[in-house]
Amino acid sequence: MSTSKSWLPWAALAVAGVLAGAWIARTTLAPPSAPAPVLQAGTWLPEPRTFNTPALTTSLGQPFTAAGFAGHASVLFFGFTNCPDVCPTTLAVLAQAKRASRAANLAIYLVTVDPERDSPAVLHNYLAGFDPEFIGLTGNPLDLKSFTRSLGAAVVKVDLPGGSYSMDHSASLFLLDDAGRLRAVFTPPFEPAKLAADFAAAIAAARG
Repeated sequence: MSTSKSWLPWAALAVAGVLAGAWIARTTLAPPSAPAPVLQAGTWLPEPRTFNTPALTTSLGQPFTAAGFAGHASVLFFGFTNCPDVCPTTLAVLAQAKRASRAANLAIYLVTVDPERDSPAVLHNYLAGFDPEFIGLTGNPLDLKSFTRSLGAAVVKVDLPGGSYSMDHSASLFLLDDAGRLRAVFTPPFEPAKLAADFAAAIAAARG
C-alpha cells in the first residue's frame, strides 16, 4: 500500500535530473567566454561598458554618431591640435603601433577637447601629418564635455597670459570593440611595440 510520502524519492530524482541537465547544457552548449588578455600598458574591463555618443562631426565634415563605432575596433584619444607635446607624441606612437599591429579593421580617433579652435578642416590637416587614416571628431562644446566625462577622460581649460588658453587633459587611450563598447583603457607611457601587441590581444579577446 502506498503512503503519502511514497512520491518523494521520485520527485527528488526528477529535480536532480533537471539540475544535472541544466549543468550539462550550460557547460557543453554555452560558448566559453574568452579569457582576459594580458595587457602590458592597459587595463582590460571584465564587462564591456556602454556610453552615450553625441552627434559629432568628423574631420572630413561628415556627421558622426554612435553607429560610426560599429563594425570595427576603435581607439579614442582626447586631445587638441594646439597641444605642445603630449598630443603629437601620442599620435606619433599611435601611428607606429597601428602599423605594427597589422590590424586591418582598427580606427584611430582624435576627439578634440578644444572645439573652439579645432574645426574639421584644422583637425584634418593636423592628423594628416601622422596618418591620413586617422579621424578627428569635434562637435558642440557641451556635448563634447559630456562625452569626455562618460569615458572618464579629464579635461581642464587653463587660462594663459595675454588672453590665450590651453587645455590640460588626460592622455589615456580608450579601446572600443566592434559594437562600440569600451573594453580596455591604456595609460602612458606608451611604446609602439607594446601598444601594438596590446591592441592585437585586446581586439582578439573582444571578438571572443
